[in-house]
Amino acid sequence: MTDHITSFSFPVKLAYPQVPRCHVGLSKECVSVFEELKLGKKIKYIIYKLGDGAKEIVVEKKSENGDYEDFIGDLPEAECRYAIYDFEFELAAGEGTRNKICFYAWSPDDAPVRSKMVYASSKDALRRSLQGIQAEIQGTDFSEISHETVLGRFVGKKPV
Repeated sequence: MTDHITSFSFPVKLAYPQVPRCHVGLSKECVSVFEELKLGKKIKYIIYKLGDGAKEIVVEKKSENGDYEDFIGDLPEAECRYAIYDFEFELAAGEGTRNKICFYAWSPDDAPVRSKMVYASSKDALRRSLQGIQAEIQGTDFSEISHETVLGRFVGKKPV
């Protein structure tokens, strides 16, 4: 007795529409403000967003205030953003102060799905243009970008 396997082929429609590839540009200010942060050490953080029509990444805010809580407070609870923060921290045993220029990809859980997809697909355009980034932080809620969590990445301690 021989068993025969018959296969059937049915046309399948995807449940989700395909997302077109994003061709997002950068405003000239994006790189120049970053260079100012990196070289001048006057600006402590920059927040970027997609401009009107989601065709260009623009600087939303730059600040000379180095308070980490103020930086976190400037990230919207339900909208995606990119950010750069000049993270300063003390090493244990009096070994001195260090700085790490961090790139943040902020994509909160409550952000619209389409916005998350556009931000995710356009992140590399900004990231590759900013030379000198030392760490990348991705966050979907504030606990993932808390000071303790980020500090733990640099000093080797687990966040509390």
